[in-house]
Parts: sequence; C-alpha cells; structure tokens
Amino acid sequence: MGKHYDNFGMPSSMKRKFDVYNRISELNIDLGSFDEDVVSLKGAGIAGAVIHESGLVYMSGYTAGDIVMSDDDDVIKKGQDSGQEGADVIIRRLHWVLSAGKEGDLNDVLYTIKALAMVVSPGGGEFMNSPRVANGFSFRWHSVFGGGMGAYANDGIDQGGFSGVHARSAIGGFDGSFSIEPEIIVAIPVSLAKEIIENRGWVFPLPPEMLDKIK
Repeated sequence: MGKHYDNFGMPSSMKRKFDVYNRISELNIDLGSFDEDVVSLKGAGIAGAVIHESGLVYMSGYTAGDIVMSDDDDVIKKGQDSGQEGADVIIRRLHWVLSAGKEGDLNDVLYTIKALAMVVSPGGGEFMNSPRVANGFSFRWHSVFGGGMGAYANDGIDQGGFSGVHARSAIGGFDGSFSIEPEIIVAIPVSLAKEIIENRGWVFPLPPEMLDKIK
C-alpha cells in the first residue's frame, strides 16, 4: 500500500486489503503519462484539483456524454456509461495530483468524502432518475477504491473495504450539450498533503515554476 496510508491510524478492519492499481489495470482505466497529464497552470482559470492542508482533495468536475437524459432505460444506460467515463477521467487526474512529484499515489487515498453529480435533463421536475444516472459514476468509484456496489462486491460486500463509498447529491434539470458532470472530494493523510504542498504547492495543474522543478 501507499507509504502514507500505511502510517495512518484507522481501525485495521476498515483498511483496504488490495492494491488500487491492480483493480485499475483489470478495469482497463488509462492513467495517461507524466508528459500528457502533468502540465502548466499558465493561462488556466480553473484548477483541476486543490489540496487542502487538512488532507482534503477537491476535484473539479468533468463533463461526459453528449445526449440529454430522459426516462428511457437505454438513455439512462448511456448516462451511466458517461458517469463511468467521468470517474475514469477523475481517477486518472487524481493519480497525477498525488504522484506528480513522487510524493504518493492512489494507494494513499484514505477514503472518499462527497460526490456531486449534475445531470442534464428536462426541467420542470419531469425527470426523476438523476440518481440512477449518477450511479454510473459512484459504482465505478466503488470498483476502484472499494464499495458494496462495485465490480468486486459480492452480495453488497466488497471484501477489500469501503473506502470508495461516499456521500452524494445527484441533481437534474441542468441544460447543456452533455449528459453528466460529476465531481468528488477525497481524503488523504495529512502527511501526504503537507509533503505535496511543501514540494510543489497546493494546486494542480502546476504553476510554471513548480512544473519546471519537478521535471
């Protein structure tokens, strides 16, 4: 497991019992590369992630899909697939947020705090299936980090743990040319947050000077 994770105090029964990267490989999630994903903050108006000294990591949302949601089951399935795509992209980004300067990695994620899923759907209260659409995101997160609705769960129990389970809001009625925009907050050890901030700052992508430093 991650060096920071191993040193963090929590009940042993609640610690993950698997390597997150083994699941990522089995699920065919592309983590990209340093050159592709560790880039400059120059000219950016919004950060992809902000690390708080308390150990919270706030991840910006990702817009996925290209159709408006309706109550048709096939459309909802496409929305769920788009939610899964959003999870994969945010997991890829989080990997580089934690590992760009070799401070830690995804095995250092302690647990997941809160997800928000904004679903593009008709207004006026006509669409009531935003939670079903958002499940595509949430259950993929369970699969990677542990949870009872993920691909590795049996009868609602993931023997690897529960660190992917999160509080969530799933809200419909948004306009847009996409299907869903999920975002998430995760917890990492304070020791890792401190090391990252001291080494390269609290924001990702990186300020130009910090990018030059870790390159």
